[in-house]
Amino acid sequence: MNTSHKSGRRPGGARAAAQRAAPAAGKPYVIAAARIQQVQQVLGEILQWQYPADAVLSRWLRAHPKLGARDRGELADAVFDVLRNLRRYRQFAQSGEGPASRRLAILGAATVFNDEMMRAALTGQEHEWLSRVRRIDPASLPRSVRESLPDWLDERLGQLEDADSLIHALNQPAPLDIRVNPLKAERDAMLATLREGAAARFDPQPTPYSPWGIRLRGRPPVNRWPMFENGEIEVQDEGSQLLAALVAPRRGEMVIDYCAGAGGKTLLLGALMRSTGRLYAFDVSAARLARAKPRFARSGLSNIVPVAISADNDQRVRRLQGKAHRVLVDAPCSGLGTLRRNPDLKWRQHPEALAELLQVQARILQQASRCVAPGGRLVYATCSVLPQENEQQVQAFLAAHPEFSLLDAGKLIQDRCENLTSMGACLALRPDRHGMDGFFAAAMQRAKPAACLAPESKKEA
Repeated sequence: MNTSHKSGRRPGGARAAAQRAAPAAGKPYVIAAARIQQVQQVLGEILQWQYPADAVLSRWLRAHPKLGARDRGELADAVFDVLRNLRRYRQFAQSGEGPASRRLAILGAATVFNDEMMRAALTGQEHEWLSRVRRIDPASLPRSVRESLPDWLDERLGQLEDADSLIHALNQPAPLDIRVNPLKAERDAMLATLREGAAARFDPQPTPYSPWGIRLRGRPPVNRWPMFENGEIEVQDEGSQLLAALVAPRRGEMVIDYCAGAGGKTLLLGALMRSTGRLYAFDVSAARLARAKPRFARSGLSNIVPVAISADNDQRVRRLQGKAHRVLVDAPCSGLGTLRRNPDLKWRQHPEALAELLQVQARILQQASRCVAPGGRLVYATCSVLPQENEQQVQAFLAAHPEFSLLDAGKLIQDRCENLTSMGACLALRPDRHGMDGFFAAAMQRAKPAACLAPESKKEA
């Protein structure tokens, strides 16, 4: 490959020096060397743990608009590989020479580029070090190092059933789940459209449990697809989709999505209501609701009422006391069920923060329950796999509120999700068993008041 400039002068700068040192490598060398440097820069910002990794990466990419789609994909893959395996990689990076941050970046880039490109981009010592750490058998390492967990989280997850299987699954990259908007599209027709067009290379397949979901491989630019822009599809993990089946809203009802966030579940609830009735999207963050409004507009729904509420003693919440047919509480949680997509959460969460979250969850569940009408349904959900956030929260709530009783979630969801069998009273979804993020959900019903005595009975009494 000819790397000379039109001026006839040899290229200047560090990149040119690198090219002169390995002329046979040419452009592939430049790409790998540049990517290692970029990964190192991005990790330098992420590992300060001030902001979520995806937010830091997005901000960095906006500051470097000349990077193409392939460049961005390679960078993201390498960065998230490091975050997924951070503890193990840091142990490996203790050996070798030079900055440890560069060795972390090298390990991430090595999952993206082949050995030939990596050899050309590294010094002889760096390549020798990489070859040596690659020969280490992960099975010889303690689980907390092998799967890169902080000790406290390894201990918590290790108490769960089939812990090794769950932990390993949580440490793998996740596919991308989208879903159709039932108000605008049918899944089979959408699958046919995707398979006939440019999206076919992402191998679109129906999700195994959700009747609305489609699973894609790789990093498809979904937000640039016309069916996304016109509101026919939305990005939403399959587990999150199943929450709507558990809420099971009906036409004309009053429904509250108590922690609406970005609005993904709100949209599906509204579509299942066929844009009838009234669907309140509550959230304590007006900014989050503002970001959801374009999604609401694309969806074609007219029954959504976004409301920013205060954390305590909100007037709107009090006015709706005992009026809602269905209330969904997708509570703030540790997010540990989403480690496949958010591996930085392993390092940004702490036991102290978890203890505070448990108090917040209990308070929100208590507040939301007041809005449930007699005979209405309350659904509590998290994207966590920890019993403290899930079963134990529900048990504590039911003990304090005898007017609510636990429904059989498996039976409630069976009509729409035929393949989801042997689930039990609560939904407990796991990546190793169900191929989706870790989700938990419990459905509870508020009792109707006892029937009044008939007039004759009153006289007899």
